[in-house]
Amino acid sequence: MPADNQQSKAHSRRPGSIERAAEVVGDRWTILVLREAFFGVRRYGEMARNLGIARNVLASRLKRLVADGLLERRRYRRDPDWYEYVLTDAGRELYGAVLALLRWADRHYPDDEDLDLVLRHRGCGKRTHAKVVCSACGEELDPRDVEAKVAKPRHPGA
Repeated sequence: MPADNQQSKAHSRRPGSIERAAEVVGDRWTILVLREAFFGVRRYGEMARNLGIARNVLASRLKRLVADGLLERRRYRRDPDWYEYVLTDAGRELYGAVLALLRWADRHYPDDEDLDLVLRHRGCGKRTHAKVVCSACGEELDPRDVEAKVAKPRHPGA
């Protein structure tokens, strides 16, 4: 069997969850727009200023994030109509993943000119960072300690 067929066959045996997630949030500007939303930025003009992004690119990313259900477009003023972009439940659920990327970049690709971002948990007042843990025992997860097995198809006959 040719190598290409073997690779495609191996690929088809894995769930496509990561691939689907990458389709939604896998480009630089999409992640940065989400970062702004996590920091409480809701308005188009403020996002454009903070990101230094071309307005057509920002409009495209916002439209896609709304279509994918990560942001909701809400009118906050009439005559003329002005809108803000608010995280949905699905959008808020990406917070941990974005914080994990932040922590990873700070550890492995530090930038001497970059400002340090301090995260403080409002509940306890302590500094915090992202940490991926086992949902059963609370131990930090490491890929060397996790076994991944493909389960039965979610939709039989698919």
